[in-house]
Amino acid sequence: MRRLLVWLAIVLLLPVLATAVLLLAAIDSKPLVERNDAISPIAVAQARHLLSTHDPRRQQLGAIITADIPINLIDEGINYVAGRFLHGRGDFVLADGAGEARLSIVLPGRRFLNIAATIQPIEGKPAITRARLGRLPVPPRLAEYLMLTAIAASGLGREWQLAIDAIQDIQVNPGAGMVTVTYQWEPQILDRARAVALSDDEIRHLRAARESLAALLAHRAPGSPVGLAEILQATIPADADPVAHGKATLLVLACHLAGIDLAGLVPAARTWPRIHWVTITLGGRHDLAQHFVVSATLAAWSGEPVADAIGLYKELDDARHGSGFSFIDLTADRAGTRFGELLVKKPDGLTTKVRNGLQDEQLLPAFSDLPEDLHLKEFRQRFESPESLQFKALSREIERRLDTLPFYQ
Repeated sequence: MRRLLVWLAIVLLLPVLATAVLLLAAIDSKPLVERNDAISPIAVAQARHLLSTHDPRRQQLGAIITADIPINLIDEGINYVAGRFLHGRGDFVLADGAGEARLSIVLPGRRFLNIAATIQPIEGKPAITRARLGRLPVPPRLAEYLMLTAIAASGLGREWQLAIDAIQDIQVNPGAGMVTVTYQWEPQILDRARAVALSDDEIRHLRAARESLAALLAHRAPGSPVGLAEILQATIPADADPVAHGKATLLVLACHLAGIDLAGLVPAARTWPRIHWVTITLGGRHDLAQHFVVSATLAAWSGEPVADAIGLYKELDDARHGSGFSFIDLTADRAGTRFGELLVKKPDGLTTKVRNGLQDEQLLPAFSDLPEDLHLKEFRQRFESPESLQFKALSREIERRLDTLPFYQ
């Protein structure tokens, strides 16, 4: 009888011991991927070009479309998703006509869960052909099953299947640094993307924010100046859910300041109250209010790396083709980014500060001595590039000025 109990205990413990051994083999002391969470202006430019040349609103039902996706954009996209949703880092590299996606997820005690999957085109569709979890090889079919299970658990199973069904062919071109995807356009893809982008609660908050802003500005004279601090003080802390309401307010403001029709994202917005046009200012300037609000919106909805990358890209683009690079605009971008991050990470503290009274000087530090209107030749003469010591020194000075503002402490 005792021998039977011993064998029974061993049988019961074997799965536990096997699981423990597998976990030990899967967990590493060093990350497979080591990098920061920054997004480069090049990736922003690539994404903008890709979206402008393949605008889904202009596609026709059943059209066969070919898109060249830069490897660099895929790489930075994977790293962004890893940082934003998995608290880790990721990358994407090419080798032997295949791509390898790699993730390092931080675990307690400075341990890491390292995941790698080799992805190759098979019969025109992406397929996992090799995978490993730490030091453990994982059968490709099991890896695909686990991936699909995770996608389904996230609520994106239908969207994933629509995307896979639309793909007609994939080609990896290491020489050009591109993955070429041929797909058949279905309007359902855009409809599902809109549905995933915003929940019913988020749309409800957007409507409330639009109505609140429209009522606040309804009796102002057309084009009259209104301080951004006044608007934020009147609209940000007006709801029991400060994060959801604050994000909605920022998105409504950003669309208004950028001249973007919110109905493009939420078709129902066509019937919502119109916002009376006024000149919203920060530090006495309309353009600084635009920079602040757009960056705050990006930081609140997408995270700091996206906001910083788009802000820097915009200034570099202005240096080449527009009004010139402006460290003043960059200061407003960084201030807005900090505002958006505070809203998400410390909403109670932010709304308390807003309720206690808000002035422009609390949102934006002194900026009049910072250089602006630097066209490409002058920018290169004075600062070379965003990687130069001169550029980084002035960027640190902007951060120092922001650090001195109690609002951001």
